[in-house]
Amino acid sequence: MRASARRCGRLMRLVAASLPLLLVALGGSAQSDPGISLTIDPGIAGTPVIADALKILFGLTAIALIPAVLIAMTSFTRTIIVLAMLRHAFGMQDTPPNMVLVSLGLFLTVFTMAPVLSTSYEQGIVPLLENRATVDEAVTASLVPFREFMIRQTRDSDLVLILDIANAPIPDSAETLETIHLVPAFLLSELKTAFQIGFIILLPFLLLDIVVASTLMSLGMLMVPPTIISLPLKIMMFVLIDGWALSIRALLGSFG
Repeated sequence: MRASARRCGRLMRLVAASLPLLLVALGGSAQSDPGISLTIDPGIAGTPVIADALKILFGLTAIALIPAVLIAMTSFTRTIIVLAMLRHAFGMQDTPPNMVLVSLGLFLTVFTMAPVLSTSYEQGIVPLLENRATVDEAVTASLVPFREFMIRQTRDSDLVLILDIANAPIPDSAETLETIHLVPAFLLSELKTAFQIGFIILLPFLLLDIVVASTLMSLGMLMVPPTIISLPLKIMMFVLIDGWALSIRALLGSFG
């Protein structure tokens, strides 16, 4: 015990002796470090120019908000619901995998929203990067194409429902309609349209299941699950009629 106490005492004295040297070294390095400063160039004729660091910050913030915008203000919701219902119609829960469906939904969304994204970029992002518009002006200009797309796809009944719940008056024109009321109405309309398309897709598969189940029952094969027989028939029928092309064509045509 005494030996351990002596060793602890020596260690404490060593730390106490080296502490001033460490503080001097840190102080010298702090004085020699010029530091990092963030400034905004006043620009030409007093117009403020956004610094590169702030542009990076705005870009990272926009990237963080992309998933919410993708789900709420584009065609992704309708697309992914229809694809999921199509997979459910086969009776296969994991084929195609979720990653494949989401990737297909993303690329179909980009294909559908390409004109909207291009117009939004030209009207909002380009002026901001060229310092011809403020952040508020760029955001407002970028939202205009998305608002026009959502208004075209939104049912009047859904919009009236949201305005009634919010106790807001019905606007005189689409330009005065607030985005906070337009987005939920657009999502409701997308859900209704997606379920309507899904219902039409499910009908042929349901009829095939009924035919297979009634055939097995008439043959007395009650112990054979109908899905074992109907699944290969569904896949064969879907391949023969080129079901993926027909489904994608109908899905993309619904945004016209």
